[in-house]
Amino acid sequence: MKNAKAVLHAPSPLLASKTPVWRSKLIVGAIALGFAALAGRAAWVQIFGSEFFRKQGEVRFERSLELPANRGRIFDRNGLLLATSVLAPSIWAIPEDVDRDPAKLSRLAKLLDMPMSELGHKLENEDKTFVWLKRQVDEPVAREIAKLGIAGIYQRKEYKREYPEGEAAAHVVGFTNVEDVGQEGIELEFNKELAGRPGSRRVIKDRLGRIVEDVGQQVPPVDGADIQLSIDSKVQFFAYQKLRDAVIEHKAKSGSAVVLDAETGEVLALANYPSYDPGRRQNLSGAQLRNRALTDTFEPGSTMKPFVAALALEKGVVTPDTVIQTSPGRLTIGGSTISDAHPQGALTVNQVIQKSSNVGIVKIAMQMQPRDMWEIFSEVGLGQKPQISFPGAVGGRLRAWRSWRPIEQATMAYGYGLSASLFQLAHAYTVFARDGELVPATLLKSPGDAAGLRVIDPEVARAVRNMLHLVTQSGGTAPRAQTMGYSVGGKTGTAHKQEGKGYAEHKYRGFFVGIAPVEKPRIVVAVLIDEPSAGRYFGGDVAAPVFSATVQQTLRMLGVQPDMNVKPQIVVEQVEESF
Repeated sequence: MKNAKAVLHAPSPLLASKTPVWRSKLIVGAIALGFAALAGRAAWVQIFGSEFFRKQGEVRFERSLELPANRGRIFDRNGLLLATSVLAPSIWAIPEDVDRDPAKLSRLAKLLDMPMSELGHKLENEDKTFVWLKRQVDEPVAREIAKLGIAGIYQRKEYKREYPEGEAAAHVVGFTNVEDVGQEGIELEFNKELAGRPGSRRVIKDRLGRIVEDVGQQVPPVDGADIQLSIDSKVQFFAYQKLRDAVIEHKAKSGSAVVLDAETGEVLALANYPSYDPGRRQNLSGAQLRNRALTDTFEPGSTMKPFVAALALEKGVVTPDTVIQTSPGRLTIGGSTISDAHPQGALTVNQVIQKSSNVGIVKIAMQMQPRDMWEIFSEVGLGQKPQISFPGAVGGRLRAWRSWRPIEQATMAYGYGLSASLFQLAHAYTVFARDGELVPATLLKSPGDAAGLRVIDPEVARAVRNMLHLVTQSGGTAPRAQTMGYSVGGKTGTAHKQEGKGYAEHKYRGFFVGIAPVEKPRIVVAVLIDEPSAGRYFGGDVAAPVFSATVQQTLRMLGVQPDMNVKPQIVVEQVEESF
């Protein structure tokens, strides 16, 4: 070790050089400034701007899931289901994650009831992170899809509505859309009550949409309320069936029927044909969807004559036995001629209604003031929107009495120059069924008899009821309205259809409005057949038979005892109606 040579290290000129103090301070200052900036940024992120960054995190990973409420059910008056919700999962996908196994995708397309090309089109854009494949499939189909185990295909729990009564009650119940929101009928009118209130659940999801954990408290949903209607499913179905048969038999454009409980004002049936299946609504038009009995108006024709007769009796202008000379079957007012279908000669007021004489009722009407006629028409609900819980109900047209010319007063006496819906006519006839009281109508089940509004004297109402009964007897315009076992009364109506500013030459509406039993009425039934084209078009021919069958079935279902011998009624003579 002693002999080892010492190693000499030459000093580096860089190390040997003297570094300026300002450079050292600059470097240290820059480092300190960097740390200060980092500390400030950290303070901003953690303290001052924490709300912004927290929200950004929530946007990217937190989701608020809606917990759907069960939609309320709709029942008929006897507790039978008219609408209910059933589980119907919806199928969705993350296109970029979908397993493209051809065999599995072919099976999936078949289960979804769609062409393979359509499924491929939905999945072809792999940039999409969400796509609906099909909303609300049947539960067995959803189970089969789950068994396929295709990556990237998911299901969402949803519900869809089912309507057990189908097309018979479609125009009353209506339907919901795919989002379970009411679109027509009771589903629309009571959507808020039926829908309830959805709940919510906040969760954290990963990029594949999988739930990682719950955040905060879950808000449970509040289920919708059930609605019980006044409709009787059996009466509704029977009325619809008879209406459908009549429309087909007479090659008509459409038909409607209304059945009211005269004691409570409840609507027992509200039928229209053509109808639709509320569970299958592809390619439907507005004409198919609307409830014609409430939304369509027409000139009520001779069904207005009993109200004019009632007013004349109330005012003491006539009695039921007052003789009205209708010869020669024509009457000219203001240059216009009013005529009867056949000259009738001298008729009592009872016979004027029985034989539906235009000349007779006009002679009675012209003895009264226009204001008096307008008042009774208004008091029975004409010219006003019906006070009933249903969307789209219309009020028809009734002009102010001050604008009536003599010829207009005359034509309104037999139902021309004003308009009403079939429902309005049925409701108006409760005045005769309830001994002069107009009973409020309702589509909801009522706990008991309803208080009515007095319109005419009870004795007058009973006198008019007798006139209506004569209409259905031999020599009247509607013997086909007679019903086995029950006395009935009513009024036929036949009216030309309006087209533009005039009337179509060979287009008619035939209708009949009546009550039963006559002595103690329980129901009011109105039937309309629109544009019958098989040869017969009078209300007594096309609408009265539907009335007869509906009355018999309804009274039997309501447990009303027959008030006549149960035997077929013999039609001896039927008078053609003037219109």
